[in-house]
Amino acid sequence: MSEQQAAETRTGGRPALAEQVRTWIADDPDPTTAAELSALLERAEADLPDAGDTVTPEQRQAVLDVQEARDDLADRFQGLLQFGTAGLRGAIGGGPHRMNRAVVIRAASGLGAYLLGELEGVDPAPHVVVGHDARHGSADFARDTAAVLTAVGIRVTMLPPQLPTPVLAFAVRHLDADAGVMVTASHNPPQDNGYKVYLGGRVVTDSGQGAQIVPPMDGHIAAEIGHVPSVAAVPRAADGWATAGPEVEDAYVARVLGLADDSAEALAAAANLRIVLTPMHGVGGATARRVLAAAGFTDVHVVAEQAEPDPDFPTVAFPNPEEPGAIDLAVALAAQVGADLVIALDPDADRCGAAVVDPRARTHGGPGAAASDGWRMLHGDETGALLGSVAAERFGTPGTAPADDSPVLANSIVSSRLLSRIAAHAGLRHAQTLTGFKWISRVDGLVFGYEEALGYCVDPAHVRDKDGISAALTLAGLAARLKVAGRTPVDVLDDLARRHGLHLTDQLSARFTDLSQIPETMQRLREHPPVLLAGSPVMSVVDLAAGSDADRGGLPPTDGIRLLSQDDTRVIVRPSGTEPKVKCYLEVVVPVEEHASAETVGAARAAARDRLDRVRADVAAALGI
Repeated sequence: MSEQQAAETRTGGRPALAEQVRTWIADDPDPTTAAELSALLERAEADLPDAGDTVTPEQRQAVLDVQEARDDLADRFQGLLQFGTAGLRGAIGGGPHRMNRAVVIRAASGLGAYLLGELEGVDPAPHVVVGHDARHGSADFARDTAAVLTAVGIRVTMLPPQLPTPVLAFAVRHLDADAGVMVTASHNPPQDNGYKVYLGGRVVTDSGQGAQIVPPMDGHIAAEIGHVPSVAAVPRAADGWATAGPEVEDAYVARVLGLADDSAEALAAAANLRIVLTPMHGVGGATARRVLAAAGFTDVHVVAEQAEPDPDFPTVAFPNPEEPGAIDLAVALAAQVGADLVIALDPDADRCGAAVVDPRARTHGGPGAAASDGWRMLHGDETGALLGSVAAERFGTPGTAPADDSPVLANSIVSSRLLSRIAAHAGLRHAQTLTGFKWISRVDGLVFGYEEALGYCVDPAHVRDKDGISAALTLAGLAARLKVAGRTPVDVLDDLARRHGLHLTDQLSARFTDLSQIPETMQRLREHPPVLLAGSPVMSVVDLAAGSDADRGGLPPTDGIRLLSQDDTRVIVRPSGTEPKVKCYLEVVVPVEEHASAETVGAARAAARDRLDRVRADVAAALGI
């Protein structure tokens, strides 16, 4: 065998890959990831037995080990982790397609170049505020960001460690910063981390000021990242950035408390509400407890096993309140202490899940299905409807038509259509956006926005992103007022069903390890959509990537498919923007008479659940999952 053939054999036929790996290792500022890659490369370059030799079980295992190492390297070096509207998000590890210090330093350099270009010749220099959660690597990534930006003359304010994402989003506007960086992977599994970018100050001056980036901003930053020749070429300051004290969090807490009713009656009602809170091993617990206590909610029981930040999230498979089993500890504690409300924050506290007592609760296997002793988790659309009704009561005038300058309630295209009916009834405008708070938060005149994935924005004037803590306080306030009146959030949902029809939503998700299967699955649905949904003929199939503006409701093109049946059942299928999933959003609507009894509403809900289960089966069959 020639020397060249041997080299190709040792690298799986890709000798250039080994050279690429060695170059990356030499440029890696982190000894841990450099050593990880060196060990992986050594495994990938191990000699294999000749084809003619008798292969023992040990040799067969050695071959498998080498192939596994080569596949791992190929995955890590498929290209630089893509910077998009969600910033960066991926598994922690060595290599350009992972979250690590080398990738973050490049990203920070690209962001700095973009800001300096946007504000060239403008005084003072750009100002960036940086925060981070408690995930593995987060503190290092935040410090590297501060070091890179400071070195090129950008003013940096580093927030105290392990603060929630909503505090960073608030700080961008509160400090009038030109940009914000939050190091977090939100509710992703423990092996992941991420890098979210907000723009504001003098860079974005319209309704998107302080919101996450949207095109073409992400493309401009990505282009600058692509121009970084190496980590060694990126200057990093040893110090020189400002470190904020508690004043930013204090200002955030004060602002959130401004949303609460501080009357004597409200404080008494708050003290009478028993809450179970879980921060899901994340960074939102202390801030949430502080806000709730200051608003009078003193009877709060925290799930001890999930109370403190822990980047390994040891008690849950996925630290996402939506995932089955994630709130089981909280629900068990609620049943034990006789609570009125369960609040479940995700690890960076930008999402808020809620569970309530519902005598009709039953486990049905879908998202939000957890039930114990009459407890069930509210679907994100149900919580959105409750918070939307609070906003409608505050800002609306029932019986009037919306004016051009009326406040706006907004939700994403995959969220329930119930919010639009709540808005119309209150004389408010409604806006539908693409998925993601980068779009929802940009709606002119917004007073409340939500997406079904447990994201709620109840104070868009100050936090232009989803905020689980302010949503939790607003929901607790509603539950406290209802308890005084002998009612529950379920009663409000029944009232909304009587007024607008019973809207029931659910999800079907398919997780993939091979990302190429995602576009294949979407194409299969485009070519062979179902003709029936729970027996109702499909009347409309709209490709959201190719349909007309009218078909898409005036929205920009996006990768998704919308099905609408004769009985008003709606299905939207789209790839997830943050996880290797295809998500299907299902909604059925069942008419309910205005004066229907609670039993009749319950029967309608059961019928809707049965129809939703049949829709789920039809969609799963169409997708081949």
